[in-house]
Amino acid sequence: MIGLRDEADLTAYGRVRVAIVSDTHGRLDPRVAEIAARHDCSLHAGDIGNAAVLDLLGGRLGLCLAVRGNNDRPDKWPAEDRDLLNRLPGIAWLRLPGGAVVVVHGDRAGRPADRHDRLRKAFTGARLIVYGHSHRRLIDRQHRPWVANPGAAGRSRTYGGPGLLSLSAGEKSWRLKSVSFHPA
Repeated sequence: MIGLRDEADLTAYGRVRVAIVSDTHGRLDPRVAEIAARHDCSLHAGDIGNAAVLDLLGGRLGLCLAVRGNNDRPDKWPAEDRDLLNRLPGIAWLRLPGGAVVVVHGDRAGRPADRHDRLRKAFTGARLIVYGHSHRRLIDRQHRPWVANPGAAGRSRTYGGPGLLSLSAGEKSWRLKSVSFHPA
């Protein structure tokens, strides 16, 4: 079982690769899990569904930071996983070489039209803000901090197929790319 934390510091590493997922709703696509396993760690932006999903996301360092989504409720999780569910934070921070990533689910970030502005104002200390909820994959680099949504990594409302975001973070540069698969 992956240990649950609301923050981690990986700034001592030269370059870190982070798999970013969201909206699994109890099922992580195996192709996404395979890619995530090649990363150092993972972030999950909520609507997880059960503890087994998080167990698949530890990466090389055995670290997965996850936040609670609006569908992460006791009536939607297995009874044996509810202790973990009750400990899920609403916000998580990952400090990396060159900056920090903040993760929220996004269901409380306002209307889609002004969501990115609201998130940027709320988390000025981040280099990247990750949210889920909409199931729509996007990367917004127009302003700092960047804002990104990995889309759905399971089977529910994948809008073209499940996927993830891959972040490579170093002291001098960050690269963020989208990885998607055809629907299963």
